[in-house]
Amino acid sequence: MLRPLPLALTERISPAGGTPLYMQIIGAIVRDIERGRLKPGTYLPSSRELAAELGVSRKTVVIAYDELIAQGWLVSAGTRGTLVSTRFSDPVAAVEQPTMAVRLPENPLYRFVPAPERPLAVPDGSGLKLDEGAPDVRLFPTDTLAKAYRHAIRDMAGTPALAYRDPLGLAALRTNIAEMLGAQRGLNVSADRICITRGSQNAIFLVAQVLTRPGDTVLFESLTYEPAVAAFRTLGARTLAVPLDRDGIDVAAVEQACRQHPVRALFLTPHHQFPTTVALQPERRLRLLSLARQFGFAIVEDDYDHEFHFASQPLLPMSAYAPDHVIYIGSLSKLLLPALRIGYIAAPAAVTAALAHAVALTDGMGNALTEAAVDLLIREGELHRHARRARSIYAGRRGAFAALLGDRLGDDVQFDLPDGGLAFWLRFPERDMDRMEARMTAMGLRFAASTSYMLGRDAPRGLRVGFASLAADEADAAVGQLRAALDSH
Repeated sequence: MLRPLPLALTERISPAGGTPLYMQIIGAIVRDIERGRLKPGTYLPSSRELAAELGVSRKTVVIAYDELIAQGWLVSAGTRGTLVSTRFSDPVAAVEQPTMAVRLPENPLYRFVPAPERPLAVPDGSGLKLDEGAPDVRLFPTDTLAKAYRHAIRDMAGTPALAYRDPLGLAALRTNIAEMLGAQRGLNVSADRICITRGSQNAIFLVAQVLTRPGDTVLFESLTYEPAVAAFRTLGARTLAVPLDRDGIDVAAVEQACRQHPVRALFLTPHHQFPTTVALQPERRLRLLSLARQFGFAIVEDDYDHEFHFASQPLLPMSAYAPDHVIYIGSLSKLLLPALRIGYIAAPAAVTAALAHAVALTDGMGNALTEAAVDLLIREGELHRHARRARSIYAGRRGAFAALLGDRLGDDVQFDLPDGGLAFWLRFPERDMDRMEARMTAMGLRFAASTSYMLGRDAPRGLRVGFASLAADEADAAVGQLRAALDSH
């Protein structure tokens, strides 16, 4: 039987767009699920029927359906067809009125907040470093980078490009990033809604400036990225910890926090949760967006290493289907070199205007030469080639590191092979973490302490250990020293 095709879906698919057709289909279906147009248990048209309606190949629809099934949005019912997962609650029916007097913001959701000064922390020390998921800077060809800088200087010499310019960043680079986000991540965003930043940490701080004022409540996962917490706290925000589990943040706990406090924002790393690497499941993403609308808070989505996913097609960012309620933060630092400091923010127009004001106050205009050099690397395909090569190398290192951990540490460590990202989350359930970490430090290992990830007092303790920056002999030495630290206490 021919199942009706939602009209909204047909209106959103365009072969003329820059986003691949299968990703347009994925994005349209996810948005219709999120907005309640496609309800839980709804059967979709067959791949043949949908292909005919959209005027695309059946293979394109099959790829889209397969990815949505793998990610948990859809479920295959065999010969009966494909339907929307029944794990989702109805987004419309799920929205209830607050049961207590919570003061919701009367002004627009986003507003500018001036930034105070913040001291910088500079890493030092010697010995083997266990980073938290850094790329291997030795992989990027320095001659390619030097050539890009030479060309950028040559092209900009004697032109207004070397004078003061738009604080949002180089227009050409913003255009390239907007096109990349559309083609690879399903974000329908234009260049005027992109702000170039000096890395993702600068982006987080700028967003905190725009969103918060002293006394505002901001939610974080109980295990989280401490520099983000510090950025919001520096601006006077009150930070609250919310538990998380293997499927991501506890949505019921988020709702409870919203009923007890006027929440201004929720900071998330939903793609590869920092530090645990778990992915926030689709049904929880939708419920969070429903809560954001109900209680009037913004979601800050830090997608710090989207490019490095080794299992199936990665989940679309939350910003791809709820751009008005999500501020999206990304970075090119892990793709290129951390020292280049190129991050970006994709946000609603009102936020972008506020960001430009914040940049003008704190930085002026960013680094035009570096932005021009990176723009050239993107246009000439160097970024894509390097990403493909690095992803292949990191995939091999990921498997080898997992094998090393299993062989050398055995039952003393617990971990899950991460679907993506550049680090493992290691748990040591039978160990005194304070003693073990003190021994590791005494042996010359440099690492982030387990307590540095803990916003909540009851959060489980573990170590986040990067594998991407370690060649085979370095990885062997690192795991060997972990083994020695375990044996010595």
